[in-house]
Amino acid sequence: MKYVCINCGYIYDPAEGDPVGDIPPGTPFAELPDDWVCPICYVSQDQFDPMD
Repeated sequence: MKYVCINCGYIYDPAEGDPVGDIPPGTPFAELPDDWVCPICYVSQDQFDPMD
């Protein structure tokens, strides 16, 4: 499931991971490190909502 940052609109796609944050492809949102933040606007994970 993809998650969208409610602050800036960045979409975290587990299939792609986050190359900027050294998150490998295939990493589910629930398994991101606690200190991971949005690579665009740097808000925390609680500012993300699941996408339908």
